[in-house]
Amino acid sequence: MSERIKRTEHSFCRICTSLCGIVVELEGEQVQRVRGDKDHPVTHGYLCPKGRALGRLHHHPQRIERPLLRTAGTLQPASWEHCLDDLGERLRAIIERHGPSSVGIFFGSGLGMDASGYRMAEALHRAIGTPARFSPLTIDGTAKTLVASCVGGFPGLSPRPDYEHVNMVLYVGINPMISHGHTVAMPNPAETIRAAARRGEVWVIDPVRTETAKFASRHLAPLPGTDYAILAYLVRELLRAGAGKEALAHRAVDGEALRAAVEAFTLERAVTLSGVAAADVTELLASVRKAGRLAVETGTGVTMSAGANVTQWLAWALMIVTDSMNRRGGVWFHPGFINRLDAAALPVVTDIFGPGPKSRPELRSIIGDWPCAALVEEIEAGHIRAFLNLGGSLIRSFPDANAFQRALQKLEVLATVEIIANETTALSTHVLPTKDQLERPDLTLWDFLSPRVGAQYTPAVVPPCGERRSAWWVLAELIRRLGHEPPGEPPRDDRPQGADEAMLSAQMRGALCSFEELVHSRYVESGHALPARWVEKHLQRLGGWRLAPEPLIEQLAAVSEAHLAERSQAATLRLTPRRQRRHLNAQLAFLGSPADVLLHPADAQSIGVRDGQQVLVRTGRGEIVGTARVDASVRPGVISVPHGHEHANVNLLTDIHSVDALTGMALYSGFPVSVQALPQGPSTEPSSNPASS
Repeated sequence: MSERIKRTEHSFCRICTSLCGIVVELEGEQVQRVRGDKDHPVTHGYLCPKGRALGRLHHHPQRIERPLLRTAGTLQPASWEHCLDDLGERLRAIIERHGPSSVGIFFGSGLGMDASGYRMAEALHRAIGTPARFSPLTIDGTAKTLVASCVGGFPGLSPRPDYEHVNMVLYVGINPMISHGHTVAMPNPAETIRAAARRGEVWVIDPVRTETAKFASRHLAPLPGTDYAILAYLVRELLRAGAGKEALAHRAVDGEALRAAVEAFTLERAVTLSGVAAADVTELLASVRKAGRLAVETGTGVTMSAGANVTQWLAWALMIVTDSMNRRGGVWFHPGFINRLDAAALPVVTDIFGPGPKSRPELRSIIGDWPCAALVEEIEAGHIRAFLNLGGSLIRSFPDANAFQRALQKLEVLATVEIIANETTALSTHVLPTKDQLERPDLTLWDFLSPRVGAQYTPAVVPPCGERRSAWWVLAELIRRLGHEPPGEPPRDDRPQGADEAMLSAQMRGALCSFEELVHSRYVESGHALPARWVEKHLQRLGGWRLAPEPLIEQLAAVSEAHLAERSQAATLRLTPRRQRRHLNAQLAFLGSPADVLLHPADAQSIGVRDGQQVLVRTGRGEIVGTARVDASVRPGVISVPHGHEHANVNLLTDIHSVDALTGMALYSGFPVSVQALPQGPSTEPSSNPASS
């Protein structure tokens, strides 16, 4: 037997949108090690534990290497031709009997980082013509899309800190030390946060003293979902002091309506709602005034809560009032490198809602996506009979997991694109294994989420395992079996050399460099200027930032009144999810991050829980079991459980009917829970609440 050749390959990580440069050390086809690339022009050798685990992900013992087709009740290996023929035939029959809307599609994160695969998924959606499209947007992102549209006139606007010059950064419900950002990527977060703190101040607003808070200048710990009260107070006081007169006069409208909306948010009201000490809130105001301009970053701690929309709106209002939007020392807007926002005049889009599902008439689509909370009842009503899961761990992601799992079993077809077996593939009728990120060439898909205006390319590092095929090929073949021709005349075979590259090249039309240049250089950057002319021109067409959207003014009043009513009731524990260093949503569970339940010592004592003890966390929808971690880093009245775990799945606690009134997004944070100590002994498996069966 010949000796296996050792070599190294340069690539970039696509676990998250930070896209850190990596060096893959190989022996033959075996990945020995993945480390940060010190020569990468952006990340300079930084790589988190999740990126370093790519080799273990590639060689996972439960990796799926060939198509699986449910036959006589069990999943059996099948040829690609047989599996796709069967899937296409079943889908065509369902569409012929019940119409295109009987097929639902989920654009999951697994396919969301595959540039060619994602574009072909969009083509499949168009070919079927179903309105039943779902994505992670309605799991943790609707507030940002809503506010960008209502206030900024375009749903794709996403402000990001000018980290080279900003003197004050306010992180609200976001832990970039672990998440590397939400809709704004932040590679090497420790260095970025330290630099901002050295130049000025970094404040964190979060119920938990997170890893980010430990690097910050100050930390405030409000009750979950009440961040808006602090921001409303800041905006109120700045307006009362006459701040931002020129910015409000020339670059914004409805300033007086905003003033009226926040007038009730006195210091006393902000303190009552948030539970933060008055001295801390007034010191934050003093820091904001001193800084002049600032950047506010929000994350899932905000967007999963009842206060999501109003907190996001007031974060924008705070930056507008301080003249921080599209300004040096404030925030800038990414123009895109491949998918360019600055190539033509942005349309003014202020209404992003459309018709929603039949079974939930109170819910609307948002930029074409149906709320994930609607899927259970759409299946139960017989409106959706087939579901295409394109790279999502559905049971760990969708709300109300007990009801959701039962509904999935009623589908005639559940086809899943996946690389590792999980509880969703176990319920599927068809499992379609596609190339993992080390097996395929790729380029920057979500370039406008990157920290720089640039793009990068990587070749494949290793050959595909078993019979895995390119996602674009799998979906193109399915499009053909449904009687349509996929766009761009993709190759009928993805295996010949250059087939994957041809699909990537087609995406570079209109980019700031050619595909050939990107392949040659691996990374190309154009830079950006502040203020950006394309943003100012859009603002002129809009007539100025719209400071006081009526639906948000109404929701601010409703949410604050509801929270005030809660304060008058008996104290209860409320749940907030959190992220983990060795775990990302539903991915990388094999790295061993525990599903622990974080409690404040005072709460633990009151309910008789000891550190390390098993506890039962329960709502009216279900229950989970976790290990108590008694720690003063979480504020009293709050427990924190990481999301995305298979057994301690927080979605066993959520409710498909507890949704945001404007966007239909299920509430994943801030809801009341009960916590009960379990007798010492082996962990009890989670179970559903009989009342929800």
